[in-house]
Amino acid sequence: MVLEFETFLLDMDRRQLFRGGEEAHLSPKALQLLQLLITARPKAVSKADIHEELWPETFVAESNLASIVNEVRRALDDDARNPKYIRTVHAFGYAFCAEPITQDARPQGTASAKLVWEKGEECLFAGRNIIGRDADAAVRVDDRTISRHHAAIMISGARVTLEDLQSKNGTFLEGNRITSPVELRDGAELEVGSVRMVYREISTLSTTTLYRK
Repeated sequence: MVLEFETFLLDMDRRQLFRGGEEAHLSPKALQLLQLLITARPKAVSKADIHEELWPETFVAESNLASIVNEVRRALDDDARNPKYIRTVHAFGYAFCAEPITQDARPQGTASAKLVWEKGEECLFAGRNIIGRDADAAVRVDDRTISRHHAAIMISGARVTLEDLQSKNGTFLEGNRITSPVELRDGAELEVGSVRMVYREISTLSTTTLYRK
């Protein structure tokens, strides 16, 4: 499941938080807390329940929880005194106070771009477009060199980024293996595993052949 709120995307299956197409790094406990609060929304979660979820059958000082909450707020650029996301419920616990939009691996809406390769093509939509062998991938490519969730193209307004999802065989842009999100331009050539693709913006598409060997 992928949840979107403001400029953030939380991929709950892959346990990653993204802001504007780039990963916002959180510690495992901070990410677990964020997922817990979002899942429980709009209800508040007590400190006792949070402790049991994050540190089961383990005694930890209350300051540990406060530290984790502050880490989440920093990642979300949230203000405890005027919260947009994490609300303190005094003498009780915390609550997630925004309303995220649920997405799946196949964003919908008006297509803004395409990926074209020798054996096919697929439209890309605003949001996070997963490329992989998995049946739920937005761009499904049945090739043994491609991981189930291999890479992702994030479309946020005019900004488009390509990210490798810790794939086995790597993701390449213009022949260079990428290790962090990089921007995509119309006509960019990428390789996902051993499959060569061309990224094309819808506004530039014509009747000419898009795939170039």
